[in-house]
Amino acid sequence: MIHVDLIIHARWIVPVDAKQSVLEHHSVVIEDGQILALLPQDKVKVKYTATTTQTFDDHCIMPGLINNHTHAAMSLLRGLADDLPLMTWLNDHIWPAEKQWVSDAFVEAGSELAIAEMIRGGTTCFNDMYFFPEATARVVDQSGIRASLGMIVIDFPSAWAANVEEYLHKGQQLHDHYRHHSRITTHYAPHAPYTVSDNALERIIMNAEELDVPITMHIHETAGETTQSVEQIGVRPLERLKALGLLSPRLIAVHMTQLTEQEIAWCADAGVHIAHCPESNLKLASGFCPVAKLDQQGINITLGTDGAASNNDLDMFGEIRQAALLAKAVAQDASAIPAHEALEMATINGAKALGLENKTGSLEKGKSADIIAVDFSDIESQPCYDVVSQLVYATGRNQVTDVWVDGKQLLKDRQLTTLNQTKIIQNTQDWAAKIRQTDS
Repeated sequence: MIHVDLIIHARWIVPVDAKQSVLEHHSVVIEDGQILALLPQDKVKVKYTATTTQTFDDHCIMPGLINNHTHAAMSLLRGLADDLPLMTWLNDHIWPAEKQWVSDAFVEAGSELAIAEMIRGGTTCFNDMYFFPEATARVVDQSGIRASLGMIVIDFPSAWAANVEEYLHKGQQLHDHYRHHSRITTHYAPHAPYTVSDNALERIIMNAEELDVPITMHIHETAGETTQSVEQIGVRPLERLKALGLLSPRLIAVHMTQLTEQEIAWCADAGVHIAHCPESNLKLASGFCPVAKLDQQGINITLGTDGAASNNDLDMFGEIRQAALLAKAVAQDASAIPAHEALEMATINGAKALGLENKTGSLEKGKSADIIAVDFSDIESQPCYDVVSQLVYATGRNQVTDVWVDGKQLLKDRQLTTLNQTKIIQNTQDWAAKIRQTDS
């Protein structure tokens, strides 16, 4: 018998592999935080023993979800300014609140709240873009979740940096500090075409090549953004970015609700990844990302929640369902983005965009044990004819009972194991009291 750290027995396993497999009565064998094998339960029981064995007779085991676009700390601003157009929301409410409150302590508290919510909802990896990323990194390190943290760049000063030079310098420091961390990676995060100059983008492109990291950027989020670009410089944002050389397999273009056929072809040719944020786009009336058209061109589509200030949650199961349904409605084709493709958008596709596909995003031998258990025992999950369909169209984040990252259990029977829920709630309420007092 071979002794290992952990064996998870399950009623179903959906590994999100190339075969689109659904395994029944199988087990995941884990050693040193990595998946050693996926085998039928009877074979595992005669070949392996484990320090810990967990059995989930009514659960589906699957890869942890990858939230490919967040502003984690903005969870402290959840519900602060709802039902407003994007630029009104930003200019009149969010940016003034950030100017007054954003600090290392604000970001740490907001990141704790967000990461606790994400873990409880089955997210095991997130791609963040926000100020004071070193504060978010501390919470990532403590909590055990996986993250790619943005080296943010924006042309105007903030509490974190005074100018482009300082943004780049601080980003480099973040990268250097965490370059050997097992769960923290970095990427460049220029905010948007209308807030970052050509010179800054050229430096980011060069630095990203040298460091071999992705670039995440809000692009074509609204019709107003594209119109303004044409009025000011004569071309739409994507054409400007293409001329600068930004379009490449390094780029994760966020939102992309305003796209022409030509622009879709440019993205396909360049290997651009797209982070689709359906619920945020709906709430801010930003438009519809043409997901079915992008899919037909072979573009890698991933999912993100955006920040809780504009969503208002970090629920990736909600995003999966919304993405699948919206794709069908926009394409007027009920067969567009079938269930397994929608699940891939929230798992392996996100890993590919972040350059982590050899580590996470699917349950396969040699990958990190980033795993979630989803309970199918309740009345809302009956009957179950197709497990993947059930995950996409009929599953809520409250059904996530257990979460592991690198084989370490972060959620056990709905209870956080690495974060103090009571402390997080109290800290959040304290912050809300201060913010409410000044916003009123």
